[in-house]
Amino acid sequence: MEKIEKLREKINQIDNKLLKLLNERAKIAKKIGFIKINKGYSIYSPEREKEILERIIRLNKGPLDSSDIKEVFSAIIQVCRYQQKKFYISYLGPEGTFTHLAAIKVFGNKNYYISKETINDVFYSVEKNETEFGVVPVENTTEGIVSHTLDMFLECDLYICGEVNMKISHCLVSKEKSLAEIKYLYSHPQALAQCKNFINTKLHEVKIYEVSSTAEAAKIASNKKNSAAISAEISARLYNLKILAKNIQDLENNYTRFIVIGKHKIPNSGKDKTSIMFSLKDRVGVLHDALAPFKKYGINLTKIESRPSRQRPWEYVFFVDFLGHIEDKRVKKAIKELEKLCVYYKFLGSYPKAD
Repeated sequence: MEKIEKLREKINQIDNKLLKLLNERAKIAKKIGFIKINKGYSIYSPEREKEILERIIRLNKGPLDSSDIKEVFSAIIQVCRYQQKKFYISYLGPEGTFTHLAAIKVFGNKNYYISKETINDVFYSVEKNETEFGVVPVENTTEGIVSHTLDMFLECDLYICGEVNMKISHCLVSKEKSLAEIKYLYSHPQALAQCKNFINTKLHEVKIYEVSSTAEAAKIASNKKNSAAISAEISARLYNLKILAKNIQDLENNYTRFIVIGKHKIPNSGKDKTSIMFSLKDRVGVLHDALAPFKKYGINLTKIESRPSRQRPWEYVFFVDFLGHIEDKRVKKAIKELEKLCVYYKFLGSYPKAD
């Protein structure tokens, strides 16, 4: 016990130093915030935050691994950002959705979160300055693209300011004590699609209802007898429900990519992704020609998706993600050649690539 007490005293001394240094860091962050506000700069700087994390991880010699370091310093960055400003952030709600969790993962707990019923409402809230940022899902590894999100970029002049990938683990939650008592099942269409095998084998006789979100499903299940919801584990705590089954999604590696939308462009972080949209003149081989500049300048495309333009029948808009920043020389050259073939082109944002 004497040895333990001596070691504990060393920990106390280290904690005292950490406390002092953390407060010094917060004071400096606050000064930076005043300068940014006076100069009209954005407080949210994902490129700088990524730079800090990567530098610290490179310096790390252990025994803490990279994920431990990232978790600790991400929290420090968020807490110091609160000293500069707390943001108004809209998200696809209600409280407890995976989008809500993604927003908290990016910005931290101490902001003003405003729940919205639809993806459209999230976009409009940012466009009308009700909120400074919005968080929406854009694609899932099981079910693919979230079309509503892409379509809103045709209507709103907003930028993608960041992205975050989250592993999606679904639970079956209910007031009831067993699966045998369940007669009604509620969830978002994508969550239902991601849990087909569980539903078909364990709940094949229940009546299924599609609702606006997994959190809304949990809310309904909390008020209706013989009902269950497919939702996040946090929903069970929020709505006082029992977890009847965990990890019921068909695929273990079930991830959703969420994006942060806002009104300002993000500077180069060195490890960026860029999103654009465009439509092309209708002729044979035009899409091949449009993508050729990316190969020519060694730019890696990570996604290409087409959506109806809503202007004329059978006319499409292409959404493309690629690695690099819009200010990179080779990206500028590729975009210049692409634009010559476009009847419509729009830059959606360059932002730090998620891990």
